[in-house]
Amino acid sequence: MPGFIKPQLATLKDNAPSGHQWIHEIKYDGYRAQVHVDRGAAKIFTRNGHDWTKRFSHIARSFKLRSQTIFDGEVVVVHEGQTNFSELQADLAKGRQDRMLFYAFDLLYHNGEDLRAKAQLHRKERLKELIDLLDPPVLYSEHHYGAGQAMFEAAARLNYEGIVSKRVDAPYRSERTEAWLKIKTVQRGKFPVVGFIKDPTGVAALYLGKQEGKDLVYMGKVGTGWSRTTSSQIRKALDSVVSPKQKLTKNVKKPKATWVEPKFFADIEYRDITSEGLLRASSFKGLTLKK
Repeated sequence: MPGFIKPQLATLKDNAPSGHQWIHEIKYDGYRAQVHVDRGAAKIFTRNGHDWTKRFSHIARSFKLRSQTIFDGEVVVVHEGQTNFSELQADLAKGRQDRMLFYAFDLLYHNGEDLRAKAQLHRKERLKELIDLLDPPVLYSEHHYGAGQAMFEAAARLNYEGIVSKRVDAPYRSERTEAWLKIKTVQRGKFPVVGFIKDPTGVAALYLGKQEGKDLVYMGKVGTGWSRTTSSQIRKALDSVVSPKQKLTKNVKKPKATWVEPKFFADIEYRDITSEGLLRASSFKGLTLKK
C-alpha cells in the first residue's frame, strides 16, 4: 500500500467549461484530506502530508472497511446550510469533532490496484460503491454533467465557494493541472473606511466598518488590490479626513491605526464573512466619497 500521495490541485479559471467531457462538483470550504484505510484502521493526512488522525479521529473511526484503500476528499463543517471554513477552524481550536464531515471526491488506491492512471469517471464510480458501504460523517461528493456555467451561477446564488470541474477521461496527477478547474464565487460590497495603516508612500492596509442601524461595527481590514500609485492616491484622500478618535461604536485596539472620519467607501471583493463578523479573503477594488 502506498504512503502519502501528493494531491492533485485545480487551476483557477474565470468561467466553467461545458460539454460531455466534464463533470462538475461543489467546491467545499474546508481542509483537504487524504484518508488511508488499512483493514479497518484509518489515518488521515493533510494536503501537505501531516498526520492529523487525532484531530479527525471521529471521521477516522467511521472508515470501517476491511480493505486497503486511499480516499481523497475534504473535511468540512456545515454551518447554516453551507460548508464554513471559519467554523471548522473554530471547532479544531476547541477540539470539537461532532460537526465534522468528510466528503470523498476521489479514489486513488484499492486492494493492490493503483487507480491513479484510470479515468476520472471510472474512479468516481468505484468511489461511490465504497462510500455506499459507509455512514456519515463519511459522504460521497456528488457530481453533475453538462453546463458548468449554469451550475456555477446556481452555486453563486446559494453563496457556495464555487465549483470544481473535472475532465471525465483524465488520470490523477500529483500536480496542479487543467484536468481539474476551480471557478470561485466572490461577493462584493462597499464598506466605510474607518482607519488605515501608513507606509512610506501610501497605505499598507485599510480598516473597514459597516453601518448596522445606528452602530458602526468593525469588519476587518484589507491589504491587497492596489498599485503603488493607487496607494498614494488613497493616502492623499484619507489624510484629508483624519480623526483624533476612532468612530466605531465599539472601539477596537489597533495600535498602528490612523483613524479617519467614515467619509470614504472602499469597494471590496471578499469570499465571505467569518463567524467573528470579519471579511475573509478581501481585496480592494476602488474608493469613493460618501454622497
